[in-house]
Amino acid sequence: MGALRAVRKLELNSWCIGAGAVRSLVWDALHGFAEPTPLDDVDVVYFDPTVESAEHDAALEHRLRCEMPSVAWEVTNQATVHHWFARHLGQQVAPLVSLEDGVSTWPEIATCVGVFLRADDSIGVVAPHGLDDLFHLIVRHNPVRADARSYRERVASKRFAERWPLLSICPA
Repeated sequence: MGALRAVRKLELNSWCIGAGAVRSLVWDALHGFAEPTPLDDVDVVYFDPTVESAEHDAALEHRLRCEMPSVAWEVTNQATVHHWFARHLGQQVAPLVSLEDGVSTWPEIATCVGVFLRADDSIGVVAPHGLDDLFHLIVRHNPVRADARSYRERVASKRFAERWPLLSICPA
């Protein structure tokens, strides 16, 4: 809740905390873990087509680090992800059209989930592919942007089966 409150203070129009931060929390709870799995980072995604600079994302990360220095924040404007793909991977991908569109491209269906905090402190959910895989402990390849090889490498590098033994991991 502290992380959600910190991000809400940024006053972004369309945002969520997503990916591993949500997935790991849910899977830890479903496994009955007393301690949460340590996170590499907390992914904050937002959608603002009027902002094109990576410096803006860095400034938002800085504000979050000042608010909660113990958290490794990663802030990404989904409206600019296509530029990142071109620069870093040499891939031409279509621009995303919304926050939900961005979340829908993440490598596993169970990871395509984000949460945000409304003004009244109720929690909103962004889940373009639904919540079944997340809550039924299913790891399934999302082919929207990640190829099968990347999915397999990611499943191995994230050590899903080792960390959460109740998972059902589907082949790509």
